[in-house]
Formats: sequence, structure tokens, C-alpha cells
Amino acid sequence: MTTDPARPFGRVITAMVTPLAEDGTIDLAGAQELAAHLVERESNDGLVVFGTTGESPTISDGEQHAVLEAVLDAVGDRATVIAGVGTNDTAHSIEKAQSAARLGVDGLLVVTPYYNKPPQAGLLRHFTAVADATELPVMLYDIPHRSGVPVHVDTLVRAAEHPNIVAVKDAKGDFGAVQWTRARTDLAYYSGDDMLNLPLLAVGAVGVVSVVSHLVGTRLAEMIAAVESGDLVTARAVNESLLPVYTGVFRTQGVITVKAALRALGLPAGPVRPPLVDATAEELAQLREDLAAGGVQL
Repeated sequence: MTTDPARPFGRVITAMVTPLAEDGTIDLAGAQELAAHLVERESNDGLVVFGTTGESPTISDGEQHAVLEAVLDAVGDRATVIAGVGTNDTAHSIEKAQSAARLGVDGLLVVTPYYNKPPQAGLLRHFTAVADATELPVMLYDIPHRSGVPVHVDTLVRAAEHPNIVAVKDAKGDFGAVQWTRARTDLAYYSGDDMLNLPLLAVGAVGVVSVVSHLVGTRLAEMIAAVESGDLVTARAVNESLLPVYTGVFRTQGVITVKAALRALGLPAGPVRPPLVDATAEELAQLREDLAAGGVQL
């Protein structure tokens, strides 16, 4: 699917959960139903399949292949489908990238390698090696509170020299670094931390890769449109109305609460896989209260 070059993956992108059956196996029909719902009802013009919220560390390569194929069949002509292929093993990440490319995805999300804490030179080599492996556009995912290592501005500047590295999903929250990177590169920035969506849009992000967009994608689209038109009064009002949603979804792991919310709404989700655990009755009650305050009724 082609998009505006300034927004290579769209504006409202959901980091989609991976629907599971009650026995923990992949629910392919549910993945197609949820993808269609996000595109048709929540104003999504892009989906990340197997980012953090997709429980990527617990998904086998075969399962990833099957879900990507199913989602592409369901919405590939209506939304950008981005495959999360990053791991902490460069060779494995390359294999996943090439497999996703053969299926026909529109782009790749490559997270900072986690746990092994590579130096900046290692990050650059990893990112460029994965970008070299296909002709697809790549969004880097900078999330140091999970990976243990931030991507420095100089590293992003050098990575941006690669023709396939076109965007960053930022969950670092360093606005100075965002502004310097934007000043020195043409990388498209996407907010990867829902609580910081509006501030990142205000300093030049072109869209969001969101968890709460499972529930409020249309309102996020409204906020982005307001920022783009220069109507910050409206953008702030929408953002403030969403604060209870942001807070409620991230009281625990976003995938846990979003799957609980989707189940309550009768949408495909299923359980989470170990080592995660499903929301308790008390957590669900709190989530209902938080979402109601943000205009979402479960």
C-alpha cells in the first residue's frame, strides 16, 4: 500500500495484539477480524504485527508467518502492514525480515536488540544489516526501558544514511534527542508512548504507533489532524480527554489491559501467553472505571 512519503507508514498505526484461542494457540480468524475492525472502525491506516504488544518474544517464526499472511489477506489493500522482525540476534532478525518480505508486507519494525546491550557501533551494524536484507522501508524502534540501550542521536544520523531506514518509533521520551535527530535527518518520527503522543506530534512526529488505538483510534486521528492544521486548542482538548485511557491501559502491561478490554467488547483477543498473566477481576474493574472516564464503555 502506498502512503505519503512524509508519512511512510501512515498516521494512526496500531501495535496490534495477537489474538489467541483459549488454549493459547493462534486465532487466525480472530487476527483477521481484529485487523479489519481497526481499519474500518478505528481509523487505522497502518498495523504493526508482532511488536511488543503482539507478544513477539513468545511467537514462533511459523506462527508469525501465518498471522502476517492472514492480516495481509484481510487488510493489505487498505492499510500498511508492518512486520515486527527485530530480535537480539542479527542473523535471526535478517531471516525474519526476509520471510516477511516474501509475504508482501509494506515495511519492517526493527527494535533495538535487547538484553545483550550492544554498544552504539553494534546497534548501527545490526540496523543496517537488517535494512540491507530486503528492499522494504524500515522503522527503527527506540525503547531503552525495555532494551536497556538508547539509540544515540549520532547513531540515528548514521543509520538515516541507509536508503531503507526511513522512520523511528520513539519510546525514549527524550524530546531534545528527537528535535536534534529531526534537524539532522529526514527520518519520520512516530510516537511510541501514548502518554507522549501530543508532545511528540508538537515537535514534528508524523503519527503514532499506539496501543490505545485499539480503542480510540478515531480520536487519535482527530488529534493528529488538529495538530497538522495548527489547531492546538482542539488537539489539547482531545488529548486531555484521552488521559484516563492512557493511564488505564498502562497501569500494567498494555497487552494485558487491551486484551481484557477487547474481550469485554466482544472482539478477538483471547489470553496472553506466559510469562504474562491475564488481568485480574480487580484490574478489569479499575480498567472499566478508567476507560469510562475517558469515554470508552466496556
